[in-house]
Amino acid sequence: MGAHRAHREDEYGPDDATAAEARAVLVRDIVAGGALDDPAWRAAFEEVPRHVFVPYYFVSRPGGYERLWSGDPDPVRQRRWLKGAYADGPLATRVRDGELISSSSQPSLMARMLEELDVRDGDRVLEIGAGTGYNAALLAHRLGDAQVTTVDLDPEITESARTHLAAAGYRPAVVTGDGARGCPERAPYDRIIATCTLPSVPTAWLAQCLPGARILAPFATGLIALRVGDGGADGNGGAGGVHRRRYAEGHFLHTAAYFVPLRGTPVAPGASGGGPMAHRPLGGLPRRTIENDLFRFLLALTAGSLDPHEALSLWERERRPGRERFGITVTGDGQWAWLDDPAGPYVWPLSGP
Repeated sequence: MGAHRAHREDEYGPDDATAAEARAVLVRDIVAGGALDDPAWRAAFEEVPRHVFVPYYFVSRPGGYERLWSGDPDPVRQRRWLKGAYADGPLATRVRDGELISSSSQPSLMARMLEELDVRDGDRVLEIGAGTGYNAALLAHRLGDAQVTTVDLDPEITESARTHLAAAGYRPAVVTGDGARGCPERAPYDRIIATCTLPSVPTAWLAQCLPGARILAPFATGLIALRVGDGGADGNGGAGGVHRRRYAEGHFLHTAAYFVPLRGTPVAPGASGGGPMAHRPLGGLPRRTIENDLFRFLLALTAGSLDPHEALSLWERERRPGRERFGITVTGDGQWAWLDDPAGPYVWPLSGP
């Protein structure tokens, strides 16, 4: 689908040649890291101008943040801005009262997630978390504007994303709303991708998916890939109609992923799968273990269900399993995480009844 779109450079700093050179370097770095095997996604990253979506961003410094922006009259600082826009790293794009509330994700991680989404021509995609609009532009480049919907709770974020998308020549649907509720008015979807960490999987998403749909979302410092299935009719559809029961199940990818949390409506009572670990009693656990990335993933995945010492026993007994050995099952009756097999001995709830 990816025909080149004309975009305005004058409002966003560099000329076409300078930006294209920086973009080519980024793509080479992503490819060297093992991503963008799919030519369609490589073309999207080669043509969608990331700098248009980050006309300013914040870099941390002692005591706060420094703002870099495209219109800086200092050419040295403007070059710093452009270099950062095409570095393979996340960018803080919105900070409120010292708290990061929106960012542009690391491009190589975005590339891996988009490839793992496994889209096909004609697929309808719902993105949860509009951010800068860059990810929606990549999706629109690959699938076409009409196939892409992106949702965010914050009207300032959606308005900014819509402006960036138009400047780059893309016009997918940008909706202001609670991402936990999905976007039923544009359903059904073949794919859902979230760019924010979930505390649990919103069951509203399942109802808006076609059977066989794929959901890819950050969860507990990892990425869960779920396949949606049809459990049949539940008979409660009201006058002459029926609702279809949906379920979803799948494994985590091996990739680590750290995103800002989903904001908005609580998605399940007692949900804790993506929650913080700061208040968990970790006394007596070896410091080296606590700092281990894979163990911290397990701590996040078992928060509210397993005592940290129980989690450590499981981790050591199973020889320090990686993320890809874990999975999640979602039904209308609840959500469970598991190790190796949803019918195996290691299963625990992610949310209350």
